[in-house]
Amino acid sequence: MNTNQQFAVAIHILTLLAALPDQSLTSAQIAASVNTNPVVIRRILGQLRKQNLVESRSGASGGWKLTRAPSQIHLCSVYDALIRAALLGMHPHPNPGCPIGSHIHPALEKVFEQAEQAMHNALSGFTVQDVLLEIQTLEPAKE
Repeated sequence: MNTNQQFAVAIHILTLLAALPDQSLTSAQIAASVNTNPVVIRRILGQLRKQNLVESRSGASGGWKLTRAPSQIHLCSVYDALIRAALLGMHPHPNPGCPIGSHIHPALEKVFEQAEQAMHNALSGFTVQDVLLEIQTLEPAKE
């Protein structure tokens, strides 16, 4: 699974946990919502746990829970927990004999850095609570 998908799945996981704050959910229960294998869920949950976004308990009443209120989990924190490589990458071998190829990397560094910072700033403006509220506005009213 690529990192963009992991990010979306992580937000799905956290939003599901936020929607059921009085329950601990197993990786199998979470996987059923995401429609994937529990192993995929456990890998992502492990990364989120390292950043203290989720916690788990073992045993009959065990499972996963958020470590803080959904309004306190910014999407930039989720992104930072999962993504280790730059969002925008350079092509590895431009032609050093070409006037463009020999200078393309330094020319793009500032552009890519600013673009990634803008994305990070945008994610800072959203929380798991915001995602949950958006989902709730999309759900049909239950009678």
